[in-house]
Amino acid sequence: MNLDVDELLDRLAKETLRSMEERGCDDPIVVGIRTGGVWIAERLRSMLKIESPLNRLNVNFYRDDFHRGGLSAQNQPSELESDLDDRHIILVDDVLQTGRTIRAALNEVFDYGRPQSILLAVLLSRKRRELPICADSTGIELDLKPEQTVKLKGPDPLRIEIR
Repeated sequence: MNLDVDELLDRLAKETLRSMEERGCDDPIVVGIRTGGVWIAERLRSMLKIESPLNRLNVNFYRDDFHRGGLSAQNQPSELESDLDDRHIILVDDVLQTGRTIRAALNEVFDYGRPQSILLAVLLSRKRRELPICADSTGIELDLKPEQTVKLKGPDPLRIEIR
């Protein structure tokens, strides 16, 4: 399966814009989940012509499996606006697989405030999640075999690897 990242980004941008219009989401804050989500968020923010600075989230401390893997030596802190109250947020990740990363991201976002809305944008959404979380906008939904994995490689160029 050959997936063109630029084509998926175009589709994601169109769906995200439509979702923003439906919600009346003006002047949103774009938050990318490290690492692949930040790569996608940078491109999406540019495509949607959003001027506010890009925010970055590192959800490692919020994961429910933190005790299993510990911290990476390359762990970077989150960079979020100090007050998210009543703001619209576009939360961006590269791959929605189990839903656990998004759950962790939502927990961290709410530690910074109470946003008016959160729109979830993902480049790739995989079926068969472990948690009831779904994206508002998606580049593509994949129905992979349980033993297959999908990963975004990058940052330059961005490419999708399915094993």
